[in-house]
This record gives sequence, structure tokens and C-alpha cells, in this order.
Amino acid sequence: MNQHLLNPPFSNRRSKGQHYEQQARCFLEQQGLLFVCANYHCRQGELDLIMRERDTLVFIEVRFRASRDYGGALSSVTPAKQHKIRHTARYYLMSQQINEAHQACRFDIVSYDDGQCSWLKNAF
Repeated sequence: MNQHLLNPPFSNRRSKGQHYEQQARCFLEQQGLLFVCANYHCRQGELDLIMRERDTLVFIEVRFRASRDYGGALSSVTPAKQHKIRHTARYYLMSQQINEAHQACRFDIVSYDDGQCSWLKNAF
């Protein structure tokens, strides 16, 4: 694949994030997931992607690292970040009037390291 497409030049951090979130969405849709929402924001935090796989609501964190020098993209989802994502997901469910006791949920990470895409289901 063309390296320029995997690592195109970006004007700022937000445009880089949007690019990789769009790449992740396309990849996950090819895997059969259905798009629900992108960039859900609330006071608790942000959810990059929310998708559905059959009866499961999937909250996806998208991470990018140009190199693995500092542990890579996966390791950047720290326990504190995981806690924030869980808290934001609970708020999303409440705001949508979805009873979390009756809705299967999962937390996945789609990471990009050195242009390589990885998908970790049930990451935390």
C-alpha cells in the first residue's frame, strides 16, 4: 500500500485524528460492524467511534503512533484512559436511555503503529 496514504501530511493533530478515525471506521465496516456514532463528546470525555456488532454495542478507541519507540499506540491506552472511556460510555448509554444491564457492550482499540493497523477486541 502507498506509504503516503498510510501517513499523509497533516496540518494539525485534529486532522490526523480524524483521518485515522475514518480509516478505522472503514476497516471495521469491512469487518461487518455497523456505524452508530463518531466523536461523541460530553463533560466526561470523548468516544472516538461507537459501532454495533450484532447485539453488542462497541466503543472503539482509535490510537496512532508514528513509531513504537515509546511503547506503541496500544500501550498509550493507560488504565486512567480506560477508566475515562468507561465513564463516558456509561454517560452515553444513560443519555440514550439504554439500560446497561440489558445491553451487551465491549471496548475495542484500533491502533496504527508505523502504518500497520491492529484491532484488539475486548481490550479492557
